[in-house]
Amino acid sequence: MSTDNKTIRMADFAHRIELPVRWGDVDMFGHVNNAKYFTYVESGRIDYLETLGALNGERRDAGSVILASIGADFIAQVRYPAQLVIGTRITKIGRSSMGLLNGVFQGEQLVLAARGTLVWFDYASQKAAAVPDHVRAAIIAREVIAPEM
Repeated sequence: MSTDNKTIRMADFAHRIELPVRWGDVDMFGHVNNAKYFTYVESGRIDYLETLGALNGERRDAGSVILASIGADFIAQVRYPAQLVIGTRITKIGRSSMGLLNGVFQGEQLVLAARGTLVWFDYASQKAAAVPDHVRAAIIAREVIAPEM
């Protein structure tokens, strides 16, 4: 199920972090540079995955999540100073992949929607692996909108 940007609301995200716009995030036109948004959504994604116990940086034998793809719709400009809320949620869980949605909000206004694909990765075999049951259960338990299966 594809999510239309017009239907994305902050209340859709159980997981949110707040980030300030830094002076260095702004380009010569006075608004946040488009590349900085990928850093913002990365911060949201990493925080989300850490709370699930899905980042096993010290235990590569346990597998972990890698980002396979990401894209974004830029909806509104943001200027310094600003406080942003980055919402992160899993929209779909497959055998080894997961659909990811990030909403970046200034106040209640959606300013960016980012969609990506995460893959559970076995570093020993260098191949995709099944999303562990405990990670799958933690995602399902946390989401406001149940992920597609």
